[in-house]
Amino acid sequence: MRAAVLRAAGQPVTIEEVRVRDPGPGEVRVAIRAAGLCHSDLSVIDGAIPYPTPVVLGHEGAGVVDAVGPGVTAVKEGDAVVLSTLAHCGRCPACEVGRPTECRNAPSPKDARPFTLDGEPEYQFANASAFTNYTVVREQSAIPIDARVPFDRAALIGCGIMTGVGAVLNRARVEAGAAMAVFGLGGIGLSCVQGGVLAGAARIIAVDVVPAKLELARRLGATHAIDAGKDDPVAAIRDLTRGGADYTFEAVGNLAVIRQALDALGAGGALTIVGVPKLGSSAEFVVHALYQNKAILGCRYGTARPRRDFAMLADLYLGGRLKIDELITRRYALDEFAAALDDLRAGRLARGVFSLGGSAHG
Repeated sequence: MRAAVLRAAGQPVTIEEVRVRDPGPGEVRVAIRAAGLCHSDLSVIDGAIPYPTPVVLGHEGAGVVDAVGPGVTAVKEGDAVVLSTLAHCGRCPACEVGRPTECRNAPSPKDARPFTLDGEPEYQFANASAFTNYTVVREQSAIPIDARVPFDRAALIGCGIMTGVGAVLNRARVEAGAAMAVFGLGGIGLSCVQGGVLAGAARIIAVDVVPAKLELARRLGATHAIDAGKDDPVAAIRDLTRGGADYTFEAVGNLAVIRQALDALGAGGALTIVGVPKLGSSAEFVVHALYQNKAILGCRYGTARPRRDFAMLADLYLGGRLKIDELITRRYALDEFAAALDDLRAGRLARGVFSLGGSAHG
């Protein structure tokens, strides 16, 4: 089968023939139908996120269960599933109280090597490896959802939508009537905007330097849009909110933007950092600035509870309350990987989606 392979950080991604083994105990083999391209993939390719190589890339995918290993009970052959990058254990104290993103017992995703390339073991990326025809994942990473959701939409639930909507609903817990601002309008930031709509925020302020993304944010429910290339977003947010936002979300992974999002808070406000800066990055701030009951929140994977949240997001989509179609800027064949990366780097994509192994629409 074919897969997008990174042989070493900084090198071009190549489309190569690889093999995948049969699922073992507690594992599931999934026939991938669609996969989204995310900035985390780009960070691994560029070396900002260190990862062992060679590796089959991709972590935002959806498909059909092709085979199950011994002991698997959560899914069966033929089920439509979305891949979860979490692979939590499900048994530790954090998992048992509904905080699986804090699980400390889950095996490292860097230990999984279900593929072979030129006869040698090849790594899996982020418990998923979605840029291929088939992948083998742990049972807890194959999340069943309503089969009526087209695969190219379902794939986006597994990372971008879960991360953005979850940051608003699960982590920040935005209240109805609140004022919030989102810095950075890629797929995750746009999903933060939609999370604000679902939470009932009164003001949802979208911030970016790309006019097309600002316009899309308005279509998805943003009440205000600020072009940070022309205007000072901190001053504009303070003006719109009479002193500062109740909640801000940084979805870029840029230290300067994190500082802007912190400065844009009003008294009692909370900044949620959703973007991922380069590993080892540090930021400075004046501690006294937090004395007005301000908070800085980290957020892993939208504080997801995958088996609950993925199904909820699918139902919201089917009910017309969560917009996913609008997030897909362009669809690609796997052979167009280089073009998709160029579009991502140039800021032309909310989400680019690859079609793999059959119809992406069901």
